[in-house]
Amino acid sequence: MTLRRIRRLTGAGGMVAFGFLVVIAWVVAFPQTLARHDPIDVVPDRLLTPPGSEFFFGTDQYGRDIFSRVVYGARISLGFALIATTISVGLSTIGGTLAAFYGGRFDSIMMRVIDILMAFPGILLALIVIALLGPGLATAMVAVGFGQAPAFTRIVRGATLVVKNHQYIEAAHAMGARDPWIMRAHILPNVRYTILVLMTLGFGASILIGASLSFLGLGAQPPTPEWGSMLGDARGYVRTHWWVATLPGLVLAATLLCINLVGDQIRDLFDPRLKL
Repeated sequence: MTLRRIRRLTGAGGMVAFGFLVVIAWVVAFPQTLARHDPIDVVPDRLLTPPGSEFFFGTDQYGRDIFSRVVYGARISLGFALIATTISVGLSTIGGTLAAFYGGRFDSIMMRVIDILMAFPGILLALIVIALLGPGLATAMVAVGFGQAPAFTRIVRGATLVVKNHQYIEAAHAMGARDPWIMRAHILPNVRYTILVLMTLGFGASILIGASLSFLGLGAQPPTPEWGSMLGDARGYVRTHWWVATLPGLVLAATLLCINLVGDQIRDLFDPRLKL
């Protein structure tokens, strides 16, 4: 991997996307440096104030500063996505690795279960989990993580099958190495780039699905500042007060676009089929 290759894969668009994500990461870590108002502070005499010098994104129907809510909402939305992605990648890594490593009837049963789960869209699986456990931010994290796990499990299984057939795995078996040690020392290090790409691409999907659940009132609950719930609250003001929904929506869309761009570049960067 050379600096020349990294620059070729990144390009100007990738650098802009990476820079935007650095800014978002700073906002998540230090929201108080940008937010000028309390995100849940209601100001009755400032209802639906247009964007200006005092309120950069205007105020919502309760007089709350939309910019401050977007800034603090970044921590909620991205933290949600991080936990949900960790759950999905963790489940898929365990399930896919075990299914490919042991094969046979266990692999067959595991894959039939995955086939059944993949017959349902990820957001529908999430809705089923929420219906069983009840709405809420913590429940939504588990639901989104579970909903993405089936597709990820198939990918990890495929990567593990490739590694499993190498001769050094057979040599480790011949030397009497235990299965857990082989998976930890040989299998997982060789599929780590696949797992990294899954985490990057799954992160953006988790943000979108989490925002969708909050938009429906099944994720973050009022008055928590979360991007999806902000869009849900603004549904009745799209035509009359455009900034209430448009500006948070643009931040959400830009974040998803940049995450997908960076994710695609990480995938290309670690793709062994690409030539230096």
